[in-house]
Amino acid sequence: MSCNPLNVNNKTNKTDHIVKSQAIIDREIRAMEREFPSFLKDYSIFLRGSVALTTHEAYFIDIKFFLQYLIDETDLTEAKDLKDISLKDLEKLRAREINYFLGDYCRRYYKEDDEGKIQVFENSNRSLSRKKSSLTSLFQFLFRNEQLPVDITTGFNPIKLPRKDPDAIKRLYEEEVRALIHVVTTGEGLTERERIYWEKTKLRDRAIILLFLTYGLRLKELATLDIDSFNFKRMEFTIFRKRDKESVMPINQTIFQALTQYMDLERSAFSTEDALFLSLQGRRITERAIRELVKKYTSIVMQTSRRDGYSPHKLRATTASTLIERGYSIFDVQELLDHDNVTTTQLYAAHRKDAKEQIIQEFDSE
Repeated sequence: MSCNPLNVNNKTNKTDHIVKSQAIIDREIRAMEREFPSFLKDYSIFLRGSVALTTHEAYFIDIKFFLQYLIDETDLTEAKDLKDISLKDLEKLRAREINYFLGDYCRRYYKEDDEGKIQVFENSNRSLSRKKSSLTSLFQFLFRNEQLPVDITTGFNPIKLPRKDPDAIKRLYEEEVRALIHVVTTGEGLTERERIYWEKTKLRDRAIILLFLTYGLRLKELATLDIDSFNFKRMEFTIFRKRDKESVMPINQTIFQALTQYMDLERSAFSTEDALFLSLQGRRITERAIRELVKKYTSIVMQTSRRDGYSPHKLRATTASTLIERGYSIFDVQELLDHDNVTTTQLYAAHRKDAKEQIIQEFDSE
């Protein structure tokens, strides 16, 4: 695939950064598409209209792995190259071959690297379930599209996933949230070296933490924010969700003050970057850097190692749990956090820090 830089001609409401990021993923998808047999073209068109680009890419990665497995590890095809696999080859497949692939081969497999060393790859049930979803999507489409005569997916073995235990949800509690804001505001608990950088980025870091805690933003949603995303006259800003959904959020005084302080006092007014949050090099801060700064500050609050600090997703869980504990409807919280299914939000509704303690204390008092 060509590595030429992309010039964005954007006539949508999306930021140039989002358009460019999506274009990069799209090019990777199209590169895989060129490696695939031609009968998968209809399936790719179907995915473009029904799932997010990242899901499309993930499905293609899994399908490419499966097709390569057919060539390298089985006698189910005579093809030597992905393009040479035919519909007749897939017609011969039965559910048991897919079950063997998922339940035996994928669970633990070995590959020899360029230096002759054997690499072992092991997948959890969650990873296997994702691969199963990719293959289910593929074979169901080929059946619906009258390319395969039988729907073999009804014979795919179930893959048991652990039930989500509300008590296992990792989040910060209200006293820890207050401590987190104190840490990012004062630098208390940072090492001497960390304080040197904190002095240069403390207003940026505080604004980032407050945005995560207030809106429960996803990491990518925050990382793609531009200055133009904000309309301070109307006290609102726009975020771009998964599946290109656009959401307008109100700005409260705390967020307004945090952002304007950062933009007036710390962010260079002469930067040519569209991005709201910049690195010390004056470029859009990366998702990895945001994740690391969140883990750094939360690790201080939790008194653990930097590696064991919480990720931005745990701050999203914190927002959901805190709002529900304060009495907000799960449907309001679902809308704020953009959960596809309210059952996801209900997990946070069921989670209470002191539930077990209260139950035990009730028995103790009798």
